[in-house]
Amino acid sequence: MQTQRITADVRLGTNVKIYDFVNLYGCAIGENTKIGTFVEIQKGVTIGKNCKISSHTFICEGVMIEDEVFIGHNVTFINDVYPRATEANGKLQTETDWVCIPTRVKAGASIGSGATLLCGITVGENAIVGAGSVVTKDVPPNTIVAGNPARVLRKIHDSNPASAAGKNDDSGKQFFQRLDKTYGNSFSSWEQRSVEQLQNF
Repeated sequence: MQTQRITADVRLGTNVKIYDFVNLYGCAIGENTKIGTFVEIQKGVTIGKNCKISSHTFICEGVMIEDEVFIGHNVTFINDVYPRATEANGKLQTETDWVCIPTRVKAGASIGSGATLLCGITVGENAIVGAGSVVTKDVPPNTIVAGNPARVLRKIHDSNPASAAGKNDDSGKQFFQRLDKTYGNSFSSWEQRSVEQLQNF
């Protein structure tokens, strides 16, 4: 039984690891990158080397992902500003009826699970997008954003995101205090578990 659909026009670097139940066509994937289960990567997508693309993620046409990027589970990219199924005459749209808007994720960035990235944006180098965020505009380099819409929480001043998030000091706790101040107390019950996750990032 075939558990992968990888078309002949897919370009794979050396040591790429692809798990089962994936759908890849017309894309390019750099060396040492891992593609998780139930991932679809459409034509024209480029993914750099040493990336991790977690399960249930959808990467549409127009997306460019640079080297050493982490994409969490169930992340969705969007490439159309005004999506429609049909034209005014009721006929289904074709590729000639809409414009693909590109999105770029720059080197070292991390996109948390369940995030949605609207088209036409750039996620800067080493930036972190919090889980469940809806990203509607550019994310500056070395910045943590979260929420719907995603907002800047703070800059990352340490070259090691794990350390900056709380491995060696109490900045992880301060991070969640800022979340509570911005969005209310909805993050409080996650604080201890999430700090531990950030410490192991």
